[in-house]
Amino acid sequence: MPPDEIALDFDDAVGLAGQLVEDGQLGREVLSSLQMIDEVFNEMTQDSNVDRWTREALSTDAGWAHARQLAREVLTAQGEQPTPLPDICVIR
Repeated sequence: MPPDEIALDFDDAVGLAGQLVEDGQLGREVLSSLQMIDEVFNEMTQDSNVDRWTREALSTDAGWAHARQLAREVLTAQGEQPTPLPDICVIR
């Protein structure tokens, strides 16, 4: 999946987070972190640097690193055990 599609899909999914909270499938305390991830992606789209949207940028860009950190916080708050992320290797 291209990186820009990840951000677009996340934007669609975060809109459903409130319903997941109401259904008891997601803790209310993670909503702000999910919204912050969406804000990170929105800020990235405002940047004219198209290199942020390459597969390589997934492992090198500060915005993607921030989104990953926030996502880890969400998973931890939801009771998931933190596991190290695998190294990302881009093969061309």
